[in-house]
Parts: sequence; structure tokens; C-alpha cells
Amino acid sequence: MVWDPKQYLRFSDERQRPAADLLRRIDLAAPARIVDLGCGPGTITRLLRERWPQAAILGVDSSPEMLAQAVEAAPGVEWRKADIATFPLSPAFDLVYSNAALHLLGDHAQLFPRLAQSVSPGGVLAVQMPLNHAMPSHTGMAAAAMEGSWVERLAPLLRRHPVAEAGVYYDLLRPYLLRLDIWETSYLQVMEGPDPVVEWTRGTALKPLLDALEGAEREAFLTDYSRRMREAYPARPDGRTLFPFRRLFLVGVRG
Repeated sequence: MVWDPKQYLRFSDERQRPAADLLRRIDLAAPARIVDLGCGPGTITRLLRERWPQAAILGVDSSPEMLAQAVEAAPGVEWRKADIATFPLSPAFDLVYSNAALHLLGDHAQLFPRLAQSVSPGGVLAVQMPLNHAMPSHTGMAAAAMEGSWVERLAPLLRRHPVAEAGVYYDLLRPYLLRLDIWETSYLQVMEGPDPVVEWTRGTALKPLLDALEGAEREAFLTDYSRRMREAYPARPDGRTLFPFRRLFLVGVRG
């Protein structure tokens, strides 16, 4: 997928808030080596740089468009274009950090133990993933994809349950971590403008579906999905839209 940093950053405050909440729960005084997996446009990597200015920080992402933005966002960081699912994490890092990226990868049963084992003794694994896939923003997307002439093209692109419930990650990580803190937060995002939920998902989950369609068919699919979002998330009397968004957080310390 070709990412669009401009669209993604339209809601930079809302996207940065969970990353900052995750960062505040990391108890590390002076990590020497940090990796940001799925660093995107670098806005969150910049927070890591600001907190630990002496650390060697590596930002990894598969999108050249995102990395081009990241270079400007966070000077003094080493950037690497690579698939974060297979990127070699050796030697170990004092902080393995990933905000809103690992849900895009499959095989979490293999991925998360590998990440935990890539943390140095006394270091931290810190992960945040969207957990909104059972909400109308995503179920409505799947329903629209499955009810039109485009179904054969869009059905293979749907990822209905990319993130498991918290207990699954506890069981995967507990054998490797001395301490493990897991929690969920639902952010009640106050959105402005027309069709704000559609604009939000256009920067993430909706993009590969739109990219798979062209012309009138693309417009028809987008019209159907937009209608569903207006029904699920109606504008309030003041014109704003309330968009609850659930997220899963994991912070573990390696023994």
C-alpha cells in the first residue's frame, strides 16, 4: 500500500495522544538503543528523541513516502526502509517501541515473542494497537465491501480481526517478560468537518480498498460507506461528531 502522510496527519493530535500515553508508562532512565517499529511520518519518533536525546534511535518503516516525511520531523534519527515483520532486531534494544503499526502484520503468535526476545535485560517492549475493528467504523467498511459489484476485489483485502483480545498477548509475552502491564483505553474523539470518520479511515484502513477501485465504482463504494458512517456517527447539534476509538496497550520489562 502506498501511504499518504498528508492524509494520515490530518488528525495528528488524535493519533499522537495514545502514543504519548504509551510513552508516559515507560520507566527507563537512559536507554542506549531504541527502535521505533512502524515509525510512519516520524512524529512519534520525535517524542522518543525529545525524551531520550542521548539514545541511538532507529526508525523503521516500509513506506518511502512516510520515511521522506520522517526525515524532516525528527533530525538525528537513523531511518531504515524495511518490513518490520522481518527486520532483524539484533543486537538487542533497550526499548522496542511500536505505535499503531503491528496490527497491520499477521502471525502475532510468532511476532510478539520475537519482539520480546529482542529487548535487552531490564529493557522495555512498548506497543499500542488500534482495537476498533468490531466498531461501526470498520464493520461498516466490511459490510460496504461485501455488498457491491466490487466484492471479489475487496473481500481479500479485509482484515476483520487483526488484533486479539488482551489475554492472548498476556499468554504470548509472559514467558519472556519479568513484568507485563496491559490495558485498554477508549478515546472519545471530537471530530470536525464533513464525514470526519471517513476522512479518518481514508488515512488507514479504508485506503487499500479505495486503491483497489477506480472511477464510478470507487465513488459508489465510497458513497455507500460514507452513508453508513453518517448513520453510525451522526453529527451533534453543534456540528461536531463523536468518534469513540478503542486501543490496546502493552508495556513489558525483560528480566
